[in-house]
Amino acid sequence: MSIAENLTEISSSLPQGVTLVAVSKTKPASDIQEAYDWGQRVFGENKIQEMASKYEELPKDIEWHMIGHVQTNKIKYMAPFVDMVHGCDRFKVLRELNKEAQKNHRVISCLLQVQIAKEETKFGFSKEEVIDFANSEEAQSLNNLKISGLMGMATFTDDQDQIQSEFTALQEIYKEVVDMGVFPDFSTLSMGMSGDYELAISCGSNMVRIGSSLFGARNYK
Repeated sequence: MSIAENLTEISSSLPQGVTLVAVSKTKPASDIQEAYDWGQRVFGENKIQEMASKYEELPKDIEWHMIGHVQTNKIKYMAPFVDMVHGCDRFKVLRELNKEAQKNHRVISCLLQVQIAKEETKFGFSKEEVIDFANSEEAQSLNNLKISGLMGMATFTDDQDQIQSEFTALQEIYKEVVDMGVFPDFSTLSMGMSGDYELAISCGSNMVRIGSSLFGARNYK
């Protein structure tokens, strides 16, 4: 099927209020343009410089999401245009992102990445770190960041019960922070990818990151 046909099928299966982030990492600008022509506007990349290159080439009303692990020394390249950063997995990233957003006279939306997977290769804050941060003075001092919600990635496994328990754990942390009422824009729970997004939505996700089901297999060199 074509990219447009894949988009039609997947977007029609998403409940109202769930945002589709089309994960375009490793894909050429022509594929993104095809999805854009269909009507998709939110795209996710996992490498800052690749995203910056595509930003220069493609329509300027695209909403770019940085979904990969963030290298702080490259934040300056995306600060002028990125709409949301999913992988805020340590305080150093938040501080640097705030600094670069300030330089560019922007307020950048970001999600706190929480470590829910039973894998050492995944990044993220613990539940305790998220709650401590929400209670901290520093959280209120990051004036050029909009703390918009949480993001998490489940363990890469076929065990659906394990994946569900990890998604449920993240939803519970999300609800706890919402109830604290410290972040006025805290409304996004980003979890679920091509293989598990339906389960993620059933566990409360309102933002899914889908790549291979839309664009086909990744073009890794």
